[in-house]
Amino acid sequence: MDVGNSDALILPVPPEPFALIVGAARRGDADDALETALRHMGLRPDRLTAKDAAIAARIAAPRFRLHFGAVSVLAGRAADAALDTADPDHPSTSLLAARLPRDWRRAGHCWIFIPDPDPDAAAATEQPARMREFFKMMVLLIDLFDASHIFWSPARLWSDAPQFRASIAEMLVSGMPPVLHLVAFRRREDAAGASMGTRGLALFAGQELEGRIPGGWTVAEMVRRLSRLALDMMLNGPIRDARTMRGLEAGEWIDLSPSPRIGAQRSTVVVEFGHDR
Repeated sequence: MDVGNSDALILPVPPEPFALIVGAARRGDADDALETALRHMGLRPDRLTAKDAAIAARIAAPRFRLHFGAVSVLAGRAADAALDTADPDHPSTSLLAARLPRDWRRAGHCWIFIPDPDPDAAAATEQPARMREFFKMMVLLIDLFDASHIFWSPARLWSDAPQFRASIAEMLVSGMPPVLHLVAFRRREDAAGASMGTRGLALFAGQELEGRIPGGWTVAEMVRRLSRLALDMMLNGPIRDARTMRGLEAGEWIDLSPSPRIGAQRSTVVVEFGHDR
């Protein structure tokens, strides 16, 4: 697992979430045949024109609006701006057991899916349900496009598409979000030592996690603990107040200190690990 080793030359996380898949089965299909296939999947495609420059910059023709339950999604071949954001060779990008083919970008079979923003004022409280419906749609699309890899923009994270599909299918049964496919864990080094933070958790919990890696711990040990905390926040909401709780091992404790949110800046929960003496 590649959790990322540096945030030098950081690319910004896009303002709205999107998924990008590398497909194979449909890259040579005519647009009409693709539209028919989407319709047969029950996604009710509407053909779009490129009137919106922001959409045209990220979605190349053919462009569709897909519908699944109460969720609608903008879809089409990924344009250069979206592909730049997903560059797997950039140090800001994380990869989870994923090695993309060299021609992933040039082959013209990368497709992007952007959930339409919900104009409802209560949309923030409905975000988990909307994301659940979006991920249901992605399970269908991974099958339709015979996708090999998927990029999830809030985490700037590439995953193996069949593994992503299986993890979402499991989530729909168990209710447990697939943390490692939706949240990236980024290791950093500075004068004070090594630390690790999450990226993408804020979409689900409104907060990110960050903590120093205790001496002697491996990256895997740190990811194991932060992923447990991230899962709890995805299920139960953000950390409102400072607290101390027991850790995974006997005698281990965890201090959680949420920072206040200032303007558009996302809140970070500072995590400190310790052990009884």
